[in-house]
Amino acid sequence: MKNVTALERKSERELVITRTFNGPVSMVFDAWTKPELLKKWWTPKGYGIEFLSCEIDPRTGGRYKFVFSSPQFPKPMEFFGKYLEVIPNKKLVWTNEEGIEGGEVTTVTFEEIDGKTRVVMHELFATKEALETDGTGAAEGMKVTFEQLEEMLAASA
Repeated sequence: MKNVTALERKSERELVITRTFNGPVSMVFDAWTKPELLKKWWTPKGYGIEFLSCEIDPRTGGRYKFVFSSPQFPKPMEFFGKYLEVIPNKKLVWTNEEGIEGGEVTTVTFEEIDGKTRVVMHELFATKEALETDGTGAAEGMKVTFEQLEEMLAASA
């Protein structure tokens, strides 16, 4: 049975994306925290977006910085922030500081159930307007990237 990605708006400022992946939690967590793996699935390939660089320091207080190129962007785009909490194989919490002040906070939890991993991704936006401007498109993109993660995990098994 194919895994599906569920997208739910929990409040005026919060989106939740849930999906179960075929694979143990350690494999799925590594895909989120190792640059060489993250670069394989994070950008939606159909949009023509590619990593130019991927710097990750996945520890509480560590930082990340992604730089992307795309035929639709006049110049490379940078996404960066700080890891607020990292619990290996359980939880990642990070800030998204490239947008408006008081940008969104992303929380991802990992739970292994019968050899599969349930991932719940919470996106908490600073305002209702930020969610409506930036959130819904990004959430739709996550459906695509989660499909790519599933494919990468299957190829690695």
